Amino acid sequence: MAAIALLTGGNALRFFGSIEKGTFLSRPNRFVITCSLGGRIVKAFLPNPGRLTELLLPGATLYLEEVKDENRDLPFTAVAVERDGERVVLHTHRTNDVARHLMETDSVPGLEGYQVVKREVQTGHSRFDFLLKKGRKSLLLEVKSCTLFSKRMAMFPDAVTARGTRHLRHLARLAGSGTACAVLFLIHWSRAECFLPDFHTDPEFARTMLDVRDKVSFFPMGVRWKKDLSLRASESKLLRVPLRILERELDDRGSYLLILRIASDEEVTVGGLGEIKFRRGYYVYVGSAMKNLTRRIERHRRLRKNFHWHIDYLRDSSEFLAALPVRSEDDLECEIAAGMGDAADWTVPDFGSSDCSCPSHLFGFETHPLNLAPFHHLLQHFRMERLIDKYDDRPLP
Repeated sequence: MAAIALLTGGNALRFFGSIEKGTFLSRPNRFVITCSLGGRIVKAFLPNPGRLTELLLPGATLYLEEVKDENRDLPFTAVAVERDGERVVLHTHRTNDVARHLMETDSVPGLEGYQVVKREVQTGHSRFDFLLKKGRKSLLLEVKSCTLFSKRMAMFPDAVTARGTRHLRHLARLAGSGTACAVLFLIHWSRAECFLPDFHTDPEFARTMLDVRDKVSFFPMGVRWKKDLSLRASESKLLRVPLRILERELDDRGSYLLILRIASDEEVTVGGLGEIKFRRGYYVYVGSAMKNLTRRIERHRRLRKNFHWHIDYLRDSSEFLAALPVRSEDDLECEIAAGMGDAADWTVPDFGSSDCSCPSHLFGFETHPLNLAPFHHLLQHFRMERLIDKYDDRPLP
């Protein structure tokens, strides 16, 4: 196990070498970030292709490992980020080392007694992380690193993962042929209580988890990283997986947040509202579609269409940046708009709210909303925390 040393005075392991603190500045591409380190600007390798937008916020504290390798252009690797006082490990290449440590210490309930006999197991067109054995029993184990979470709930993935869906389906086929199969989700947030697939972002992965749940076992393990980025296996815990929530919430319906950008001050004629002066900046429109949500979002992406809603007129004069669905059996549009009004820098009166009593459904920001912690807190509340609150009085599996 590379870069692991047993700490004296306990069973905690360190998975990284010497660490320095830096401050996150930007992410030029998926695998490179820029940060401030000791008064200078440096670039660092980011071994994590996930979106990570709720973690890599401007000013976030980063933990960097110096790598002395003359063949590398980037001398530092970003291994963790700080959130709410906790360290969240970003280094996906070390995920399997952590998983192996948990299994070797019998810290995964349900996998006690299994021994690792092989890593990187090729089966057909797929490669799985571990082959485990306990006596005559064999088990194929896939490991996923999870860094998406709210206060009490964790979700995976944070971006569409066709590969992850293929893995689940392949494991289910192998299980149908008699091979025991499981997925270990390593969740880098010790405060999480529940785990679900992120059906808002990747409904296909979530549906597949539902389809294979009787064939493939799921082990979401929450781990706590200490200040020195060491980990004690005994402090990990298995989270609940209330998949039955998906049977009610997972459908092509719900609300959405549309993020647009206007490059310069502009006057736009908006249907019955007439001419509106839009200042330069970022705009978040809150809408809903209680059926065909995906089709509604795709419509907003297109420029060529007949104008029907207020947002159609603004979309014609703005740059499309992102669309964030909140899938739900409940119409949350007005609740989300109320929360967005509290977070925004300004509001466009009466926009998109002609059929309700809300002051507006369009909100302006000086800064890209995805770079703002309050925006992510609001999104995570409606995507995750709300589910715990809603089903809190119902028995969860």
